[in-house]
Amino acid sequence: MSIPSTDHSEDLLSVYLRQLKWLREMLKKRTSSHELADDALQETWLRLSKIQERSSEVRDHRAFIMRIANNIAIDLLRKEQRHHKACLSDEEILQAIADTAPTPEVFAIDRDQLRQLIYALLQLPEKPRKALLLARCDLLTHYEIARRLGVSESMVARYLAQALRHCRDHFRTLA
Repeated sequence: MSIPSTDHSEDLLSVYLRQLKWLREMLKKRTSSHELADDALQETWLRLSKIQERSSEVRDHRAFIMRIANNIAIDLLRKEQRHHKACLSDEEILQAIADTAPTPEVFAIDRDQLRQLIYALLQLPEKPRKALLLARCDLLTHYEIARRLGVSESMVARYLAQALRHCRDHFRTLA
């Protein structure tokens, strides 16, 4: 770093250079970060070099430098905090990723329930079973089911009611 040649700025910048070690330690304590302290020191130097013409207006160079460095450190801390709030941690990212795969326990329970449903369906007479499968699996209307089975729509409604009651009762006996 070169020190400007004007007397007033040299006084301000020479005070900065004499107090550099103390200022660095003070900023490290304030920011709890070596990197932020060094960034604040660098920004302080740049600001002091920009105001070299007006340095004669400053009464207490050390207090002035400390005030500038503190303000810069506070700004850097706030910027860092905003950045951290906007960023997600690795743990938050992992928690945000939903695992849609069923657990082994859920898989086993679902498989057992499917087996029980198949068993219940096999116990039904053919037409009520077909009516239920056409309605629930093929999503056919009562009219379409009636045409396929060769029965009336009201009979389809009865078949569906019979099949659903049978499945409900079958699962109630398991519980």
